[in-house]
Amino acid sequence: MVKITDVARHANVSASTVSYALSGKRPISEETRRRIEDSIRELGYRPHAGARSLASSRSQVIGLVLPLRKGMHMPVVMQFATSVATAAREHDHDVLLLTHNEGEEGINRVARSRLADAFIIMDVEMDDRRLPLLRGLDQPSVLIGFPSDPAGLTCIDLDFAGAGEACVEHLASLGHRTVALVGSPPEVYVRGTGFARRVAAGFTAAADRLGLRSSVHPCPETPAAAQAMAEQLLHEQPELSGVVIHNEPVTQPLISAFQTMGLRVPQDLSVVAICPDETAEQAPLPISSVSIPSAEIGTGAVDLLMAKLAEHDGVPETTTLPATLTERATSAAVSSATARRPEDRVEHTHTPGLPGQIPRSPSG
Repeated sequence: MVKITDVARHANVSASTVSYALSGKRPISEETRRRIEDSIRELGYRPHAGARSLASSRSQVIGLVLPLRKGMHMPVVMQFATSVATAAREHDHDVLLLTHNEGEEGINRVARSRLADAFIIMDVEMDDRRLPLLRGLDQPSVLIGFPSDPAGLTCIDLDFAGAGEACVEHLASLGHRTVALVGSPPEVYVRGTGFARRVAAGFTAAADRLGLRSSVHPCPETPAAAQAMAEQLLHEQPELSGVVIHNEPVTQPLISAFQTMGLRVPQDLSVVAICPDETAEQAPLPISSVSIPSAEIGTGAVDLLMAKLAEHDGVPETTTLPATLTERATSAAVSSATARRPEDRVEHTHTPGLPGQIPRSPSG
């Protein structure tokens, strides 16, 4: 392992001069700084995090607040966490995980103790209780998600409203006139989680604009709930021909439930999902989808945070990644079979107790 003394010897300076070059605590000549930087690159020296923190009064740690609570799909959450950790290491920072359950007190505790230089916050609610604290902290923060009022904050996320709109526009372009959104679990909507609310808002707005009949249905994350939801949708809306799914755990179970009930996808029913590309691509029938770019969002959050730590000018308050839909095997133009009369459909038993909304006509 290369040590600071090795760099000093190679650059023909003292170890303390190398330390000053790394910390910026004392001025050194530009020629000496370049020589030290050349030696660091040539030798592959990586400063020890503890030594850097002592020299700079920084911990070189990012606090990442994870949503470990009901209704959150952990494989997707961990995709975001992995991308943050990977990007942080590129900036010579480590990541300290905090759970959402610790709330404001957990963030405040870490901030007061200087265990972290900055924070990345996930699972942002529309009226998130953590916002006043984050606005008042000495340490900078970046939110993965948008509250209703992002003023004074730095936020990055997918355009989830645009994702909902893109799915409806795709189905409408194929001739579908009655569509349903199978969304996140009920508790996610109750908490006011931003991404879920925005998908539903974008879905509904696009359906109204295009004159489609639409409905929104929260759905628990179980195969049994997916089966019950399929039965409910076809019982309540026999003319249904297009379904948008924003709930990764039930995406394939819901498609399978429709198929078990005798519907062909996409000949009888088109399905579009908002999900990671892996979910869509690895399905038995590749799913038309809007991608959730977790790696790009996580990396972008770290880059924004590094810019704030460096006190760069012009760091944007909001960064919105565009929603891009990829057409695959589960969506197709409306066929004569899809447009069959309601009385030609087989009636299915409705399973009561699942949350949902009454189907909406275009006029609302």
